[in-house]
Amino acid sequence: MAGIYLHIPFCKSKCPYCNFFSVASLGSKDLFLEALHKEINIQSKYLGKQKISTIYFGGGTPSLLNPSEISHVLEKIISVFSVEETAEFTLESNPDDVTALKLREWRKAGINRLSIGIQSFADEDLKYLGRIHNGAQAEASLQLALDHGFSNLSADFIYGMPTLCDKVFTLNLEKAVHLGVPHISAYALTRESKTALDVMIRKHQTEGPDEDRSVSQFRLLMDYLGSLDYQHYEISNFCLPGMYSRHNSSYWKGNHYLGLGPSAHSFNGVSRQWNLSGISRYATLIQAGRPHFENESLSPSQKYNEYVMVSIRTMWGTGIAHIRKEFGTGPEQYFRNQALKFLVSGDILEKEGIYILSDKGKLFADKISSDLFLDID
Repeated sequence: MAGIYLHIPFCKSKCPYCNFFSVASLGSKDLFLEALHKEINIQSKYLGKQKISTIYFGGGTPSLLNPSEISHVLEKIISVFSVEETAEFTLESNPDDVTALKLREWRKAGINRLSIGIQSFADEDLKYLGRIHNGAQAEASLQLALDHGFSNLSADFIYGMPTLCDKVFTLNLEKAVHLGVPHISAYALTRESKTALDVMIRKHQTEGPDEDRSVSQFRLLMDYLGSLDYQHYEISNFCLPGMYSRHNSSYWKGNHYLGLGPSAHSFNGVSRQWNLSGISRYATLIQAGRPHFENESLSPSQKYNEYVMVSIRTMWGTGIAHIRKEFGTGPEQYFRNQALKFLVSGDILEKEGIYILSDKGKLFADKISSDLFLDID
């Protein structure tokens, strides 16, 4: 089973912390959609004969597309690929785009899962993050989605910004839980190079993320949601039993996926490819029938590192039997040797050949992963 990701590169305004490719204008929307439909045809063989089990509209802000445009994209994909009847169709949305009419139209188009970018219910935080919605709109969007039958619903939050204290972060989580949101994604604010936030910090125009605050709030996040039976199934993702994101989980389990749209990434188990950024360049190359992406073949060491990096971050963990089967006894022994110090320190736990991060280890996931990597051959 495989997935399809669609990068919709439009926003009403550019958030200062965001480093994903997007433009704050809909002026090139028609050009983009025409190219996207053609790219679906061009890439029809990329996933072979695998069935599509998930389709994910990300961005950018995909909810800026008209519901009819979303519907036409889905219809095109279904006409070209073999899509499961029970496939998960996710749409990312901003709170200010959520209306009763759009919710009805999204459901009619086939969208059966929403991911709403709440970030915080506190207006001070939203102002710092450069969001254009307010806390009241954020709360109303979740309630409205639930009222219109979107029981498969996710709320995104950000923590670690200088305006957010532990008390308010707890209130954010409590409000989402009280509303009945079954899936919560929470990300530490990071200072990405060349973003507007990075520039403002360097010019001393604003404060940056606070590492100690991020650590404190990550612990708070784990403790609070864990006490309410939310499963911490990936470093940044929590859900009630059975409500995990099937699409994102397929990434972490090493399944294959096709990325469509400018800057989107694809993976077929043998190579990785990424579309060029820039709507005009992307569209021009597609219309001309020229390559609109770059790619690289993965070496055995890269495949091993990829598996370890994504699997160790999940509740399903890294399987020693999988390493032995896919990569051989050499990498298996290397992993065992490298993992030993983390087993002793309690950062990694092992049961029946499955290695997972402990809550303490989750604070150092990137460092632990890098120590488990093989040198690239």
